[in-house]
Amino acid sequence: MDKKNLLTAIVLILGSHCAFAQKVWTLQECLDYALNNNIQLQQKKITAASSHEDVLQSQSALFPSVSFSTNQNASWRPFAESTINLSNGSMTTSRNTVNYNGSYGINANWTVWNGNRNTNTVKQNKLTEQINALAVDQQANTIQEQIAQLYVQILYETEAVKVCKEIIKSSEMQRNRAQTMVELGSLARVDLVQLEAQVSQDQYSLAQAESQLANYKLQMKQLLEIHDNEDFEIAVPEVADQQVLSIISDKQSVYNVALESRPEIQSSKLDMESADIAIATARAGYMPTVSMNAGIGSSNSSGQHTDFLKQVKTNMSNSLGVSISVPLFDNHQARTNIRKAKYNKMNSELNLQTQQKQLYSTIENYWLNATTSQQQYLYAKANVTSMQESYDLVSEQFNLGLKNIVELTTGKNNLLQAQQQMLQTKYTALLNKAMLNFYAGENIKL
Repeated sequence: MDKKNLLTAIVLILGSHCAFAQKVWTLQECLDYALNNNIQLQQKKITAASSHEDVLQSQSALFPSVSFSTNQNASWRPFAESTINLSNGSMTTSRNTVNYNGSYGINANWTVWNGNRNTNTVKQNKLTEQINALAVDQQANTIQEQIAQLYVQILYETEAVKVCKEIIKSSEMQRNRAQTMVELGSLARVDLVQLEAQVSQDQYSLAQAESQLANYKLQMKQLLEIHDNEDFEIAVPEVADQQVLSIISDKQSVYNVALESRPEIQSSKLDMESADIAIATARAGYMPTVSMNAGIGSSNSSGQHTDFLKQVKTNMSNSLGVSISVPLFDNHQARTNIRKAKYNKMNSELNLQTQQKQLYSTIENYWLNATTSQQQYLYAKANVTSMQESYDLVSEQFNLGLKNIVELTTGKNNLLQAQQQMLQTKYTALLNKAMLNFYAGENIKL
């Protein structure tokens, strides 16, 4: 094989390996993919696009409507009698059993004024379009928060699986040493049995951690609308202590920014504006309606001595009219509509207050969890160091016969618990800090 063919083969082999390499998802890739493929988000976008069509339709209602109509009729009289016609000194006999006639018209209607109902409808539809656009943003924010939470859960469980595997290695080493000691007669067999049972318990804990990790990955795939059978792997970034212990944003500052930027707050404010317009629309029920209409029409029929075009010209007629409708008594329908619109305005105001309270509560919880987790992480990290030293010392003493199996197991369980607490506080601090920054208008990143 010459050098050129050899190089081509190497390129093909490397390309095939790259094609079948397992994709590793970063947090940003998960966010971007979900924003482009999530079904619920796509449905919100369709609703927003549909509301834009309502705006265009209501704007068109401000102009006159024009229509063309025609009516063609034919009649058959099978028993009609013959008629004698005298024309130009000659007499003809005819028997018309079939007759037809047609009418043609162009009509226009225009609502000149109806208490500004049409213009208010345009305003209200525009607000609805904006609200639906904000619903898209709100759904996108919800999806991003869910992805960030799942991503951090996957990171935590990935680290937990590693811890469980290290614990199993340590347990197996202790069991093997104990087996040697039993053979030498320096350890009772009952202690060996307890160590073997501990290995089984550690393997069970590993299976639980792996199952939980697989469950979180499945939830992530479902959120991303990925339905294949391939394994789902995420990138595990290196998290330094300065990332965990960095300065936390002030909750009041975050809240002030969120009040002006979060779509749920802006949507509630637009609901209040829409309620005001609805009240004005309801009041139009007391006002008269002025409309204009115009038309042009003609007709033709059989049995005439003139041709079609002349008949249409001769029979042409034009019309122009103005109509005024004044409501006198509508069974309190207008009054009822006004009162209901005012109640809706009150509900909109209360909904805005509720949204503001929920927003502050959410930000406060993120801030409190981030602050508490940072403090706990420092203690947990120190505790891991202490428990590791204690477990190493107990292990050496156990090998020398100075410690029993109960003390060894207790030391290992304390170490495992300390490691899990450190991981939990570490990723809890990361997640809540990221959420605070997200509510302050920044992109989600760990």
